[in-house]
Amino acid sequence: MKRIGIISDTHGTFDETLRLFLRDVDEIWHAGDIGSLELADEIAAFKPLRAVSGNIDGGMTRRVYPSFLSFECEGVRVLMTHIGGYPRRYDPRAVERIQAIRPRIFVSGHSHILRVMNDPVYNLLHINPGAAGEFGFHKVRTAVRFVVDGTDLRDMEVGEWPRSI
Repeated sequence: MKRIGIISDTHGTFDETLRLFLRDVDEIWHAGDIGSLELADEIAAFKPLRAVSGNIDGGMTRRVYPSFLSFECEGVRVLMTHIGGYPRRYDPRAVERIQAIRPRIFVSGHSHILRVMNDPVYNLLHINPGAAGEFGFHKVRTAVRFVVDGTDLRDMEVGEWPRSI
């Protein structure tokens, strides 16, 4: 069993609000637009980090974090990218990888809009945690945490906070 925290679009923000929400997770998955390699290092020093780069991330961050990442968590296949779209409207690059990898969980960011959706076409759970950072057009900061226990995905919680900027 692992407790997972999912964030995206931090754009350079990893503050006490996020630390409190993520304090009990075993690892953090970041769906891109980290903000800097230094911020990624800060998050990784807090909890083990799996991350992808996003469209605002610079060259050094892109060298360390790929645009797509696939891995297994507790035997569950996961695919993560920054610009992934949504069920029935996935980005074509995401569709290729979804069809090849057949993940149970597909994580993406970019939209700054929190959405958790079941996709019956590809039999996966799509998670976009919204935007955890202070910068962007969103009015509310969001993040997600849940438990992966074998094939059981449970206890999903959403963190939601007002922007201070």
